[in-house]
Amino acid sequence: MESVSTVDANGGGAPDSDGTPFLIKVPPVPGPITAPIPSSTLVEQSSSTGERDTDRNHSDKLAVHLIVSFRDICVFTLVLPLGTLFVCFVSAYVFQPEEIHETHCRVYNIIPSISAITGVSPQRYLWRISIALHVGPRIIIAFVYKNYYRTVIRELNDLSRIKKATSLLRIVHTLNIVEISALCCVTYVSNKENYPLHEKVFIIFMTSSLTYMLATLKLLKVLQPNGPQTAQEENSLRYKKAFFALSIASTIGLILFFLKHRFLCHDLAFSWFALCEYIVASANMGFHCTTMLDFPTEDFMIAKNANRYRKQHATISWKLD
Repeated sequence: MESVSTVDANGGGAPDSDGTPFLIKVPPVPGPITAPIPSSTLVEQSSSTGERDTDRNHSDKLAVHLIVSFRDICVFTLVLPLGTLFVCFVSAYVFQPEEIHETHCRVYNIIPSISAITGVSPQRYLWRISIALHVGPRIIIAFVYKNYYRTVIRELNDLSRIKKATSLLRIVHTLNIVEISALCCVTYVSNKENYPLHEKVFIIFMTSSLTYMLATLKLLKVLQPNGPQTAQEENSLRYKKAFFALSIASTIGLILFFLKHRFLCHDLAFSWFALCEYIVASANMGFHCTTMLDFPTEDFMIAKNANRYRKQHATISWKLD
């Protein structure tokens, strides 16, 4: 509706000649016209907003695709090479005795070496497959230990202990990786294909294995100067010391009998060397199997949206932190 005002030309509302005042129509000021919003539209908007919030919350939830007991991984890591070694020994001893008992001095021999029973066909393929499956979990365990020890070191208050433990941790982790790498090399380069290289890599494996055990015990001594805090940690430390002592003793015997066989060609010297080699291998597996006591309730998990739970120091990315 239009509004009507009575004004004169000068704004005073002067009348016309006949006394009738001018009538000037003043249009209304335009303003926004607000139409009522249907209630169904409001319901749809609130519903869509709620759905987006629900979808956002749902997309942020932790979705676990795979979870495996870390203890089971450790058992698999031990049983696989140990069982494969047993199968190779029995099958080669029964079906290929001439090949596995052949020695450098060609003397009487009753116990073949690990290199002998895993160097003939088809045992070599079975052994290489088992080591290939064995190495993956070993690498994961190595990084788990590294991150675990890092966490323990951060809880220390003594600056000198922190520096010493950090240096020992670098040594332990490096020796662990070197040992795993040497195990791969000594497996895939057999003594029959390239004996000089096989011998040198075997020495690297033995040296890195023993020094890794020793460095681990030293690191635990720095982290726990007053001894283990729980019965689980006490059992783990006791087994570690026992397997390390067994490895040292059997390594000394291995060296002595190898020298007797190589330079003196004594009968059965190579058999005693092979027996010490089996003991060394078993002690090495046993030492690494104490992981079951160190992480009895942990799980290995593959999950979606785990970024919020991931710490920067506990990741294994392409940088292999």
